[in-house]
Parts: sequence; structure tokens; C-alpha cells
Amino acid sequence: MDRLRAALSLGFEAAAPKLLAYAVLDLTSGVVPVAIGWLTKIALDRLSTQASARTLVPLAVGLALVGIVQAVIPHALKYLHAELERGTGTLAQGRLFSAMARFVGLGPFEDPAFLDKLRLAKQSGRNAPGSVVKGTLGAVRAGITIVGFLGSLLALAPLLALFILAFAFPVLAAEIVLSRHRTEMMWRISPRERRELFFDQLLSDVHAAKEVRLFGTGGFLLSLMQEERRVADAARRGVDRRELSTQSLLALLAALVSGTGLIWAIHGALSGALTLGDIAIFIAAVAGVQVSVAQLAASVAQAHQALVLFGHYQDVIVVRPDLERASHPHPMPPLERRIELRDVWFRYGEDQPWILKGVDLVIPHGQSLALVGLNGAGKSTLVKLLCRFYDPTRGAILWDGVDIREVAPEELRLRMSAVFQDFMHYDLTARENIALGDLSAREDNSRLIEAARKAGVHQTIADFPLGYDTLVTRIFFPDADENDATTGVLLSGGQMQRLALARALVRGRRDFLILDEPTSGLDAEAEFELHAGLREFHCGRTSLLISHRLGSIREADRIVVLSEGRIVEEGDHGALMAHGGVYARLFALQASGYTEELVPPSVEGAAL
Repeated sequence: MDRLRAALSLGFEAAAPKLLAYAVLDLTSGVVPVAIGWLTKIALDRLSTQASARTLVPLAVGLALVGIVQAVIPHALKYLHAELERGTGTLAQGRLFSAMARFVGLGPFEDPAFLDKLRLAKQSGRNAPGSVVKGTLGAVRAGITIVGFLGSLLALAPLLALFILAFAFPVLAAEIVLSRHRTEMMWRISPRERRELFFDQLLSDVHAAKEVRLFGTGGFLLSLMQEERRVADAARRGVDRRELSTQSLLALLAALVSGTGLIWAIHGALSGALTLGDIAIFIAAVAGVQVSVAQLAASVAQAHQALVLFGHYQDVIVVRPDLERASHPHPMPPLERRIELRDVWFRYGEDQPWILKGVDLVIPHGQSLALVGLNGAGKSTLVKLLCRFYDPTRGAILWDGVDIREVAPEELRLRMSAVFQDFMHYDLTARENIALGDLSAREDNSRLIEAARKAGVHQTIADFPLGYDTLVTRIFFPDADENDATTGVLLSGGQMQRLALARALVRGRRDFLILDEPTSGLDAEAEFELHAGLREFHCGRTSLLISHRLGSIREADRIVVLSEGRIVEEGDHGALMAHGGVYARLFALQASGYTEELVPPSVEGAAL
């Protein structure tokens, strides 16, 4: 009932006039069959007594008018239902994604169970309110028709009326059980449908197309996708077969009831107990009750299934934030002293291995710190913790002595800017790609150009057909002339990375700048030019730089080496090289690729 009230409330809020109009028309359509039956009975009885034309004309007109209403109402209901679904779909979509915006971190988006629930929530939020309204009113409408015809049958054959009414209960129970099985099946196959969608996107995505074609993996991926579909289809087939057998049995019972009633009516007509009109209303009543009972069961099942699925939508919109918010957030002034990680331990779940193990780290205000380590050392995880996408499992991260869990996440992130290793490329214009870093700069050309210059991508954008208003994608114009560059341009990996860097730099002089592999897609010359520009940009600024190219971090104020979740070395480039530890060995390994010196035996096989 709570879900029913919530779904109806959503529909009423989205399109109240159309919902009311739908209700009135739908309920009216429940009275129409009964009215037609009685008007037909009266007309036939009068015809059998040779009544005058003056008494028959109003009946004929009434039948014609009711017939017109019966013909028009379904089309009006179809339109109103579509309008209701459009209105509730828009409102539900807004509430769903607003609820997701309450998530502080990334945890829910890496939880398979939540992703399955979210997929069903998107579907049910769009369709469930309309389906609930349609099913609920359909049940009421069928109930009106049943009551009207049962009243007629009670007057003619009380025992048969009770028999038909008793038949309605197993039909209704069977439909509800079938509905429950179907909704349970939908939940069971949801992971497979999500994997099928993954393979579908993989086989049709331009980014995967190169490898799929080069390595010839298309057939293999297609087989995996179709296997997921086959298993899901087998589950659907099982439910469909159950529905087929159950509903066939119910149809057989309905035919027996109709046959019994027809035999009784014929016997009554032969004995003179029933008039021609009585037989007409009897046949209409038996057929109407059976049809309405089936409609009632189907409508209840539809509403039941919609409400079960609507539960996923409700679960998402009321879900608590994944990370706790301080009830009284601490003010977030500009950074003045330092950012500190104090005995930080972290793992992604209780059954997962530790990624960080007791990390103590200080990033002084106004200094640049470089983080070095092998793959899997925990560098990117540390970045996620600094941005508060996750909270430490143990320990704390302090901003001028204040635990970042005690400040509003939005305020913390306003103080930061970052380029992530897995940076985003948006299928929008170059202007929008940069301005997404700070939407206040969207119409400020000077800020956009300044950020693009610092990222080394301004001249590239200026040469585009429409400059900063050129789409940096071709996916939205499949039918356009492929030689017409004004429909969009394609960027190289390095150009996309520079665009992502510009997006971070347009945020201006934030207190803390994180650069996670900002030049991984650039050639040597472009990397040198970019780092020269960045040195000037973050001079005197608190920054964290992560790079596997050790030559690009040697001028950092301090370099920290992370290994297996622990800090094993710390110092500037000169001190670490003199120490001759992990950093010196890794630096020598990379340097050997640019010189004729032999790789020291101690670093053979090492990899960043």
C-alpha cells in the first residue's frame, strides 16, 4: 500500500489533470458493457411484443451513443496513458538522479547488486506509475463491470451467479502468483542482462572496435553475449510456459462455465421461463463477467508487478549516502599549513586485501609532492581518498588539522582540481569539455583560452572549423557527410588528454592540484613542453603529481615511493638517487632506455 500511494502520488504530481481524466474515462468504460447489455435486453423484449417505433427509436439512439463511447474511450485512454508515462518518467528520472547525486563517493557505482537495482529502478521509475494507475483503475473498472453483470445474473440465475463469482477467486490468485514468479525472474536475470548490455556496447563502441577487429575477437565476444541472452531467455521461457499451462487451464474452466450457463439458458427459453431479452442479457452477462474477471486478474497482476519493480525505484531514491556527512560541517578555509595522511589503512571490502597499510604522509602548503610506485602500489587509491571518494578504513586525512570527514564534501572539492589517470572525454563541444571543470567559465572565452593554452591545446582548438564550438565527436551525425568537419572532429588520445587537463586548469588557483599521469598519452616533445608550462602554473601551489615517467617528476619538492601500500622512501630527487634504493633503481632502469649503459642486474625485470 505504501508503494501504491507513492506511485499514485508521483503520477498525480506529474500530470494531475490527465490522471483524473484517465480515471474518469477508465471507470466509465466499466459501465458501458452493462449499459449495452441492458439496452439490448429492453430492445429485444419490446421487439418481441411488437412495440411501436416511437419506443424503439430512443433505445436505438442510446445503443448508438453508448457504442460510440465504447469505440472512442480506448483511444483516449491510450493517449492519456502515454502522456502520464511521459510526465511521470521525466519526474521520476529527475528524482532518481538527484538521489544518486547524494552519494558522496564511488562505492555504490562499484557494487554489482546496486547496479542491478539501479537498472531496474530506471526502468520502473519511468513505467511503474503509469502501469500502477492503469492496473489499479483497470481492476476497479473490471470490478464495476462484474458487479453490474452479476446483478443481472442474480435476478435471472442466483446459483449460476454465485458459481461464476466463486470461479473468479482462483483466476485472481493464479494471476498474482504468476506475476510474483515473473518479477522474481526479472531480478534473477538482471546481472545477465547487464552483462549482455556490456558486450552489446563493447561490440558497437568505437573505442573497442580497433582491438576487436585487429585481434579478431568479435565472434568470441558475440558468443559470450548470446550465452548471457540464452540463459536469460531460458528463465523467461520457464515463466512463459508456466503462464501458458495455468492460463490454458483457466480458459478451459471458463469454457465449462460458459457451456453450463448456455445449456441452462436454452432450457429456460424452451420452457418459457426466459424471454428473448433475458437470454441476451444472460449471454452478455456470462461473457462480460468472464472477460472482466480475466481483466481484473490481469490488471491486479500488472499493478502487482509494477509495484514490486517500483520498490527498486523507492529503494534508490531513499538510499542513505554511502559516506557519512557531518551533521555540523566544519568551515573549509583556504589551505594554509598542510594536508596530512595519518596512519591511513584502506581496503575496498572486509573480504578484500589491504591496499594501503598505515600510510603517514604530509603535503606541505605551497609544495609539490610526487608519488612513485609500481602498478598496484596504491597510488590511485590514495588519490580517491584525498578526494573523499572513499573514507579510510582506519586512520584519518587532515586538512590544516581538520579531518576531511568533518567538512562538507562539496566544500572540500571546491578547494581541489584534478586530472585523473582514467580521464573523461565528453561527446560535446570543445568549449563544453573544458567548461565542465567550472561551469561559470562556459561563456568566459578568456578563461577557456587561458586554460587551453596552459594545457597546450589552444591552437588545436582554434584550427577547428567552429573553434571552441566545434563538437569533438562524430557519433551524433551518422548520416552527415563524413568530409564535413563542421559536424564534429575526432581527437587523438593525446589531444583528449590535453583537453582533460584544460578542464582541470580552468578551475583556477585551487588550493590543491592532483595530476595523475597527466602526460601518459603525449609524445616526448609535447610532454616536455607541457611540464615546462605546468611547473610555472603550480609553482608555489600545493600539488600532488603521479607519474610513471620519473624524469617528469625529478623537480618536485619531495618524492615519495609507495610499495605494496606502504611508504618505503621519501626525499628529493638528489637525496633518493644518493640513497641508492628503490627510486634510484627505477630511475636507472628508465634512464637506461635513453643511454647505451647496461641495465643493472638488480633492476632487470622491474616494471612501473
